[in-house]
Amino acid sequence: MLTARAEPAARDTPAPVATATEAADLKFSQFFKTPIGPAGLEPSDVLRAADGRPVRLVGYMVAQEQARPGRFWLTPRPVRMSEHADGEADDLPAATVTVLLDPSQQGRLVAHRDGLVSLTGTLSVGRVEDETGRVSWIRLRLPPGALEAEAASATRPDGAGHRH
Repeated sequence: MLTARAEPAARDTPAPVATATEAADLKFSQFFKTPIGPAGLEPSDVLRAADGRPVRLVGYMVAQEQARPGRFWLTPRPVRMSEHADGEADDLPAATVTVLLDPSQQGRLVAHRDGLVSLTGTLSVGRVEDETGRVSWIRLRLPPGALEAEAASATRPDGAGHRH
């Protein structure tokens, strides 16, 4: 079982090299250059190097009142959104990843999962504005069946699987 723990400050060290089919582990603490300078948050070299590559992220699904089909958010800490009450004033951390389901699953609503989840997909970095006007800077595109594979590993009958 994974437990939440503080990560040491990320250094701008190169991301581990992964083959086209192997995913590199990426940590939320590696997303931005540290210390934060006068220009504010800047993507790290590690994050930029991971753009367009398969990565594995471990984080928390954002609990939303109004889930949107085909997507959800992953953050480094648990977050509960109250869209109806708070509107645009949300508590999403800067290192929020918009997780996008495969195009074949764009109509699917993903049920919230408590605790840490481990997701593997293709990372995309850069400003994208969706149809609602919300801007995302970091996205993870999941392959078909990714959520089913994660759920299956969490419930293996031999007890060897666990939820990340």
